[in-house]
Amino acid sequence: MPDIASSFVVPMRRPARRLIVAFALLAALGTGPLHAAALRVASAFDPQTMDPHALALLYHSRIAFQIHESLTSRDERFKLEPALATSWQATSPTTWRFKLRQGVKFHDGSAFTADDAVFSIERTMAPPSQRAFQLKGVKAVKKVDDATIEFQLEAPDAVLPEKLQFVAMMSRAWAEKHGAVKAQDFNAKQETFTVRNANGTGPFQLSSFQPDVRVVLKRHDGWWGWADKGADGRPRHGNLTEVSFVPIRSDATRLAALASGEIDLVLDPPYQDIARLKADTRITLQQTADIGQQYLTFDQARDELEFSDVKGKNPFKDLRVRRAVYHAINVPLIIDKVLRGQGTPTGAFLSPLVDGSPPDLDKRLPFDPARARALLAEAGYPNGFAVTLDCVNVAWRENACQAMAAMLTQVGIRTTLRSSTTGTFFPKLSQGTASFIEYGWTAAPDAWNSLNALFRTFDRAGFGTFNAGRYSNPKVDTLIDQIRTEPDLTRRRAMVTTVLRLVAEDLPYIPLYRRTLTWAMKKNVSVVQWPNDTMELRWVRVK
Repeated sequence: MPDIASSFVVPMRRPARRLIVAFALLAALGTGPLHAAALRVASAFDPQTMDPHALALLYHSRIAFQIHESLTSRDERFKLEPALATSWQATSPTTWRFKLRQGVKFHDGSAFTADDAVFSIERTMAPPSQRAFQLKGVKAVKKVDDATIEFQLEAPDAVLPEKLQFVAMMSRAWAEKHGAVKAQDFNAKQETFTVRNANGTGPFQLSSFQPDVRVVLKRHDGWWGWADKGADGRPRHGNLTEVSFVPIRSDATRLAALASGEIDLVLDPPYQDIARLKADTRITLQQTADIGQQYLTFDQARDELEFSDVKGKNPFKDLRVRRAVYHAINVPLIIDKVLRGQGTPTGAFLSPLVDGSPPDLDKRLPFDPARARALLAEAGYPNGFAVTLDCVNVAWRENACQAMAAMLTQVGIRTTLRSSTTGTFFPKLSQGTASFIEYGWTAAPDAWNSLNALFRTFDRAGFGTFNAGRYSNPKVDTLIDQIRTEPDLTRRRAMVTTVLRLVAEDLPYIPLYRRTLTWAMKKNVSVVQWPNDTMELRWVRVK
């Protein structure tokens, strides 16, 4: 999902106000009493909506999927595990049956049923859901009995369970009652009941949502997973009773709030402060490699490049121009100066952590401004051309975009940076209206969702949902569709590799870098950090 992840936030003019939290002693689950605790989390981003199907953005998912659950999830090691489905099996080449967890309650006290599961999957698949891309190839879903649902597929799909994480289960009765049978149309700025209200089955329930100010979640005592234990027989869960997410766009203010005790954990500490935070004995840093990465992509659809001084042509349709952009950007320098070393340059289009992504593609083409100028001249642009680069207005992203704009201008691609709030930026991304755009993508371990979302030819039925440049290659499309239906994992990996090599030849994107993910927290906070930059509150402990 996109790290395209970001969201509309306004700068806070003062540190977040202290929250008054009543601490209560919870009944013991497992062995020994568990201390109840509250957690205050800050990041630069706001989730923008509580509708779990309206968006597929990282910073939306971070909150929405504490409230909602999917049929499948991932464990502490990021391996697939059961969630609202307890087991599954392919009953024929084109059908999968999922057994549903029994005794699960929504936050309003109603029971989770097979009817709710069918409704939720159909809602995910229907426009204007931005999660529909995950379920391409699902022809229908039906209730078999009260504990079983069946997916009917257009063609075999060996890894369907992998695709069901982040497909939220909702209450059909609740959605019908509140006029929310369809997902919110986020790009149209539609206002629905689900923008500020939610009713999931997850470990935390929504207490309040003030856009751009605060989200407050409270522990759902009736969550089925509180009694879950690990292989060693010990409880897997944490001890949070309340969690506040506070969007603080200013880097300095976020860290000031952490230092003063206003905030317990910062999900995106500024890169220039990482070294100082490492030396701060009051702070713990937790770091891991990112399974996602950042890209530049180009308008590949229009015959005339918008927001440019080129008339009657689109320079980005010429591979030589795209290669010139690649050679013009000094990614190691951006990592050194903007990310302060907290990143890894990449030439790959998906992380080597993704199944089938070949490690040899990770090597970048060299930074070579002279070669960039020569390629522009060969393409018929000896004097270069002007273009507008769209970027989200988050400090490190803006700084990286400013650096790239300067590098491109030096070789003749006169680049004007247009920085937007996330509420403006992300519709440009999903609607394909930008000429030249920087964004990130957070992959899953299975490649198909990423290939389908980024590289498949766009259509409104769920192909190429985040193919912002509207790249199209029929051979790539055919292979991506075959990957979805290939049951042999060895052949499947080989096809993933082939797609990524074809994309590397076409260069519809410029791969940039993968970040080192860093969370800064008080010493008494313990978390599990996934490589997709998501924190599962169910495991967080505050001592």
